[in-house]
Amino acid sequence: MDRYRAAVVIPTLNNDTIFNVVESVRKLGYEVIVVDDGSLSPVEKLLKCDKKTHVVTHMRNFGKGAALISGCKKAKELGYLHFISMDADGQHIPSEIYKLTDMVNEEDNTIVIGARDFSVVNVPKGSKIGRLISNFWAKLDTSANITDSLSGFRLYPVSILELPTCTIKFDYEMEVLVRHAWLKRKITEVIVECYYPKAKERVSHFKKWRDTMSIIWVHVKLMPLRVLFLKGYI
Repeated sequence: MDRYRAAVVIPTLNNDTIFNVVESVRKLGYEVIVVDDGSLSPVEKLLKCDKKTHVVTHMRNFGKGAALISGCKKAKELGYLHFISMDADGQHIPSEIYKLTDMVNEEDNTIVIGARDFSVVNVPKGSKIGRLISNFWAKLDTSANITDSLSGFRLYPVSILELPTCTIKFDYEMEVLVRHAWLKRKITEVIVECYYPKAKERVSHFKKWRDTMSIIWVHVKLMPLRVLFLKGYI
């Protein structure tokens, strides 16, 4: 794929790092869609907006899933068939975007997950444990060989808007994988470098216990549908 044919969607909520992240992405030539999911201070005040930088504003906080959906809608409106999702905390390295875009062609419906290299320093132990738990359920429900189901660094086709998802927070990132796989659409991964600042320097809205359990609950709710799916009823 022409690596500049994917927009970059960055959900944010009170992330002071958003300016540096957006500037790093823009320097690589990508069109950026920032989704301000109810920040206390409007994101426009932190950005130098131009025709290649768009801000979608939620008047209150709805959740990361809702932000991704809004970003996807904007990417589709701008004529893109794919978009890259990146976190606003600086964990994802913009120069690694090409690894995701190089995995697909323009008409491809594949979801590409940027599987983070957890051998780097400062990776919280809880993140490693949470990933193992999440991966078990992800593999069970998608039959895909997923090693980093919690990564927010992904390439999505805008066709995910067609999926009958019902979650709007962090659990959306899991549900979209399952719904996508049930349509026999491909999910693949590529190893990417990432950056983890020291714990006191990092701003994350992911609540390890609460949000991990909500992700597991997605699978519990989908289990009856999975049985019907396997039996050919849906």
